[in-house]
Amino acid sequence: MTMTISVGSKIPDVTIHLLGADGMPQPVSSLEMLGKGKVVLFAVPGAFTPGCSKVHLPGFVQRFNELKAKGVESVACISVNDPWVMDAWKQSQSADGITMLADGTGAFTAAMGLELDGSGFGLGSRSQRYAAIINNGVIERLDVEEGAGISVSSCDMIMTHL
Repeated sequence: MTMTISVGSKIPDVTIHLLGADGMPQPVSSLEMLGKGKVVLFAVPGAFTPGCSKVHLPGFVQRFNELKAKGVESVACISVNDPWVMDAWKQSQSADGITMLADGTGAFTAAMGLELDGSGFGLGSRSQRYAAIINNGVIERLDVEEGAGISVSSCDMIMTHL
């Protein structure tokens, strides 16, 4: 699909989910979660997938304190998964400081125009892999991976842009 969002765009305001303290999904506004202060958002095609679990999320976990030291107020990961999967992935990766956002219906991903056709893997629509720097709800930087690798959306690369 064609990207519909770009640098200078406001983050779409759609309902996404977090896993609440009671173990139940809690609906939240994407603008509420991502629209205040300096936020680094990264998207993955799927929790527990090899590249996402071995490289992408661990990079943000390992450099979390460096991101905060550079003025990032919040680091969030979003995927077209349910909140239970996102929370289990967070626990398995010791990603305590990272907000794990579930885009179960793909509404946020569609509003961003960053869908990925997952039918080759027996899946439906997923998110392309990307990273964004957001300041008060406006995208300041957006790096979308062209292929299967993790380079422009890595934490190391985001650090060079802060």
